[in-house]
Amino acid sequence: MKRTLLSALTVLVASAAIAPIASAAEPASFNIQSARLEALDARTKNSVHKLRLEHLNNQTKAIEDIQATRLDALDARTKAVDNIQAARLDALDARTKNSVHKLRLEHLNNQTKAIEDIQAARLDALDARTKSIR
Repeated sequence: MKRTLLSALTVLVASAAIAPIASAAEPASFNIQSARLEALDARTKNSVHKLRLEHLNNQTKAIEDIQATRLDALDARTKAVDNIQAARLDALDARTKNSVHKLRLEHLNNQTKAIEDIQAARLDALDARTKSIR
């Protein structure tokens, strides 16, 4: 019984001696787990942040592509309008030149007719004088 009591006492003393060491070791493992959780949390946040940035960059690129396409379409429309306006101006210029040409021809024809009328009147006057002299 002394042995049992001595063994029990030894176990009790050993437990009392080991308990502070065991409790000191436990927070270390808890600290390791806490550090691991913090590291995992930081990696997760970093990964989510990278995904968000990638998503925003993709959205920005898509918006830039859409804007570039819209600008190209506007440039094409502007060029088409410019071409139409140039064609209209050319047609108007041709019509104006044609109209001016017709007016000049009409004016020249009127002048020619007036000159012919004057010459005919002079000839008639000369004929009348010539007949009166005979």
